[in-house]
Amino acid sequence: MAAFSNSITRLFNIRYPVIQAGMVWASGWRLASAVGNAGGLGIIGSGSMYPDVLRDHIRQCKQATDQPFGVNVPLLYPDIDKHIQIIIEEGVRIVFTSAGNPKSWTPVLKEKGITVVHVVSSAKFALKSQEAGVDAVVAEGFEAGGHNGREETTSMVLIPMVADAVQIPVIAAGGIASGRAMAAAFALGASGVQVGSRFVATPEASSHMLFKEAVVKAGEGDTMLSMKKLTPVRLLKNAFYDAVRAAELKGAGPEELALLLGRGRAKLGMFEGRLDEGELEIGQVSAMIKDIKPAAEIVKEIWEEFNSVRQQLYQM
Repeated sequence: MAAFSNSITRLFNIRYPVIQAGMVWASGWRLASAVGNAGGLGIIGSGSMYPDVLRDHIRQCKQATDQPFGVNVPLLYPDIDKHIQIIIEEGVRIVFTSAGNPKSWTPVLKEKGITVVHVVSSAKFALKSQEAGVDAVVAEGFEAGGHNGREETTSMVLIPMVADAVQIPVIAAGGIASGRAMAAAFALGASGVQVGSRFVATPEASSHMLFKEAVVKAGEGDTMLSMKKLTPVRLLKNAFYDAVRAAELKGAGPEELALLLGRGRAKLGMFEGRLDEGELEIGQVSAMIKDIKPAAEIVKEIWEEFNSVRQQLYQM
């Protein structure tokens, strides 16, 4: 497939503006390197990793690909200072930050010559990210899996609002798993897309096969934003979700929800495959995912369909 040039491909030195999201318990070095070798940008999700595990994944990724890759750092997790130090020591050139204030670490990373991208859920925070000095923002709509913004703004509304608000490149996320969705995101003002849920259903994703199969089986309405009083997160419905929902209907506050969540709930479901007890983070677009296939095939399919849709639109 012919390479493509725009602000995102030039920023990351990649062939196609397709970015694989950093996802807890799913995006280790195997997935990141597979996406990078296919021409996109692979991201190691550090949110589920101890510092020494992150270092190992970075080193493994370097051996598996000579293409650029990045690390996603959720700023609400512990050991952020250790993660940042490892990223600098290992020479990672691209960092995606999320779930926190971009002013916290962007100056430190930029001082080391690292490209920084921050994930936002509103135009307001996109502007704050631009002011903090990031190189691009990910505008992530309410449809996305995992932790979401409290604004509950959908991608169709959020992407053009962010694109109008900032002068830096915008990467669209939330509900994107196909070339058709990518073309729509570009029409709304994005210069690239970040794809999460679709890459969960790959052999290279580090999540448990039972979780992958549950994603493929998911239908319309099978995910729901939950725990808004604690930290909003989109979950696949299961016994744990039902327990949270019942608690919320009874008026449970942050403390009670935190107690119900406990520790390691996401690992239990997504990594260990205990589907009833675990927290199963996935996006609404899971209803459109019908199979498990290699990451390289997904990059190819998205890019070919994107170009096909563009050609059809030009002919209309």
